[in-house]
Amino acid sequence: MILVNALSTGEPMPSFKRKIVLATVAASMTPFAAAALPSTETGHISVGQVMEMIEKADTSPIARQTLVAYVSGVGETAGAIVDMIGDDGSRTVSCRKSFTLDTGSLRAALEAGAPRQASWSRTPATPLIVADMVKRAGCRAKD
Repeated sequence: MILVNALSTGEPMPSFKRKIVLATVAASMTPFAAAALPSTETGHISVGQVMEMIEKADTSPIARQTLVAYVSGVGETAGAIVDMIGDDGSRTVSCRKSFTLDTGSLRAALEAGAPRQASWSRTPATPLIVADMVKRAGCRAKD
């Protein structure tokens, strides 16, 4: 199942779309969060939370919807950041491929970034996911 295909088109994403994405992620996290593993100590979505959503996605519509919303928000935000870097003309970022993420690559990125399950509740998931997407898309900054 493809969860994210956030193509970095080079056109800036209007701010109202960013607000909609953030509102959707926040709203969809609320029902699942009550029964989910806790966030990190600093309030970030943890690897444990995302892994729990992956495990429950096949049997729980709420977990599936939350997972899709979270990962889509991460992908769209990463794409927007890539597009916005260089707005001043001093730097550009180019990617050979679009950002993509499926359940298998999501799980692999999290397991590689936090190989010990004991650390999952303390490890933020978002930086691991973004780093994996950027690497797999072949993104590079040019001065």
